[in-house]
Amino acid sequence: MNSKHQNFRPTAFLKHPMVQTVLASLPLRARGRHPMQDAAREMIFTTAAGVRLFGVYSPQPVGRSRGVVILIHGWEGSSGSRYVLSAGRRLFEKGFDIFRLNLRDHGKSHRLNKGLFWATNLDEVFEVVAQAACLSDRGPAFLAGFSLGGNFALRIAARCTDTPMANLRHVVAVSPALDPSEATDRVDANPMILAYFLKKWRRSVVTKGALYPADYDFTRMLALKNIRQMTAAAVEDYGLHPTIEEYFQGYTITAQLFGRIQVPTTVITAADDPIIPVEDFYALPPNPAVDLIVHPHGGHNGFIEDLRLAAWHERYMVERFSDW
Repeated sequence: MNSKHQNFRPTAFLKHPMVQTVLASLPLRARGRHPMQDAAREMIFTTAAGVRLFGVYSPQPVGRSRGVVILIHGWEGSSGSRYVLSAGRRLFEKGFDIFRLNLRDHGKSHRLNKGLFWATNLDEVFEVVAQAACLSDRGPAFLAGFSLGGNFALRIAARCTDTPMANLRHVVAVSPALDPSEATDRVDANPMILAYFLKKWRRSVVTKGALYPADYDFTRMLALKNIRQMTAAAVEDYGLHPTIEEYFQGYTITAQLFGRIQVPTTVITAADDPIIPVEDFYALPPNPAVDLIVHPHGGHNGFIEDLRLAAWHERYMVERFSDW
């Protein structure tokens, strides 16, 4: 594993970690001409177990694709999250097909499955990513995930050791959540970040309950005041694991899992991330397949370079994916 600093030097007044974190999802990032969205078409993939996941596919004109890039948003994000739209547009303009996946119960996908979203349900995400990787006539495929999506990306890369995706060339994880228990506590400790996620999760829970009133009553959960309490209630009432601790352990990026990654992978994080402690990354074992890029600044999922609101990791992905 190569640990290195790259040339991300944000303008001075953009260095604060909360500024970076807030700017990542700023609506202005999706402003202006958007050829990726002009080419977009909605798709629903069905897994062998009958799970349906919704995504948005933007292909290049026939014969012009450089491969497909699959983007996975963070928790309570969607295919329409500004950081996903911004990265997708930049890659689309450079000749890549873009597939923006929605995790279960994210975006407008709540009605597709009666069962709830759990971050431990890797099988359905892996299977749909494998299907999406074949969208560009079996040309090269690339995977990029953000925050919780970065956690999924790393677990998918590890699983490829036993179940390869023949055309998956590179995986990028931006601000990936390594220890979900610790990340949850950090969210709960930051009033601004907590308010953001509480609002989005409560809205999602209300939507799911309205669609399946005979199956769910989220009254107890909605009355709670932080993410740990709400997660514990969800696990107790409807979960697949006996305790919240076992649930979190089910999608923690352990040293053993990280060591299994053989697909070329890049992890991008910031030393000042308010949600994911940088020490977690330095504690991971060496892995020659993985480049770890740690920036002094960048916040969570930010890495905004200047007032144009372009992100450093977008430039990195264009350069790295263009090598194939």
